[in-house]
Amino acid sequence: MEQDRRRAIRGPWISFRDDPMKTTVSDALHHEPDGLILIEDGVITHAGDWNALRGQLGGIRVEHYPDKLIMPGFVDTHVHYPQLQTIGAYGKQLVDWLEHYTFPAEQRFADPAHARGVADRFLDECLRAGTTTASVYCTVHPASVDAFFEAAVQRGMRMQAGKVLMDRNAPEGLRDTAQRGYDESAALIRRWHGHARLTYAITPRFAPSCSPGQLEAAGTLWAQSPGTAMQTHLSENTREVEWVRELFPERANYLDVYAHYGLIGPRAVFGHCLHLTGPEWDLLRDSGSAIAHCPTSNAFLGSGLFDFGRAAAAGGALRLGLATDVGAGTSLSMLVTMGAAYRMAQLGGHSLSAACAFYLATRGGARALHLADRIGGIEPGMEADLLVMDLKSTPLLEFRMRHCESLEEALFLQMTMADDRAIAAVYIGGALRHERAPA
Repeated sequence: MEQDRRRAIRGPWISFRDDPMKTTVSDALHHEPDGLILIEDGVITHAGDWNALRGQLGGIRVEHYPDKLIMPGFVDTHVHYPQLQTIGAYGKQLVDWLEHYTFPAEQRFADPAHARGVADRFLDECLRAGTTTASVYCTVHPASVDAFFEAAVQRGMRMQAGKVLMDRNAPEGLRDTAQRGYDESAALIRRWHGHARLTYAITPRFAPSCSPGQLEAAGTLWAQSPGTAMQTHLSENTREVEWVRELFPERANYLDVYAHYGLIGPRAVFGHCLHLTGPEWDLLRDSGSAIAHCPTSNAFLGSGLFDFGRAAAAGGALRLGLATDVGAGTSLSMLVTMGAAYRMAQLGGHSLSAACAFYLATRGGARALHLADRIGGIEPGMEADLLVMDLKSTPLLEFRMRHCESLEEALFLQMTMADDRAIAAVYIGGALRHERAPA
């Protein structure tokens, strides 16, 4: 029993102590070339150099990864699990894509068995990709939330999710009402929020799908539910921005719609944020709200370029994370997402370093979700959600790594050339939950 409660993992590991966009990489990134991580009851108790900590083992069996790289599990700050069955569907533009692919697929989630089957596949794919926490959109059906949270509890994962709120501009089978959305969300909060490792996220899909009455109800519910999150979409597409202007002509801008109804502030996560005005950037920063950057989705649907230069200029004051989105995104791999973020930033005239990208995928994502006190780092007191990366996961990477001269170069190669095949093992709360099959 004592062995089950305690675990020791040895190998090279990295963790971010600070945001490399506001300080130097050497100050932000901690690297142990031969490290030891001690875990008890799912929480890290010691983390440091092997020689300095080996005396703390007390007979615990050590799991050794001498030729790999250990780091905190990836954090995906914006993803639609019901869209897994539409991933890779022909693009078009955002609104057309929703009508032709997403909305028909989401109507199937009225069936609890279907919802549970997709939730199981989605979470297994997350583990295979090294993602240990995500902020997840379910569908309008409460059963889709129950299925997702049940599957997350079964795997011991820290997840945040919520029922989508939509009472207009959607098919009948995907619409609720302001009152029903409030009542069903309140019941789900009572059932799931704070249970195991779960956070409930009040989830108005986006302003065009919500009447003023529904946005008001969502804001009221959030104010009544301490500790819950709020997630929605913001300025993903120019046509969408214009649509919001037509629907809410009395509001100053898109973000002002949410702010008017109390849907802004700490624990608010806004997906995409491609076409923001200066006042919107300032309000996001000053309110403590977070942005979830979805580069593969933004490229796939031709939605636009995220202004990484503006985000970086905030000097760490802006909460920012990376996200796969799916299915407009084309992969659940945060490594693929980091590579896409680099390319999108380059097109916008900003160079995204490997240190910044890996920070955003780990501690930065945890900070965006207000979970940085629990996940996203390797240090005593943090929950032991860890991934083990194979730096030579393909023949080409094995060849390329022979010519690699630094840790930063190795990380850059991983984010531009690797994918889920690089994830050798994943630990959830200190328990081994995924191990890559031998080649």
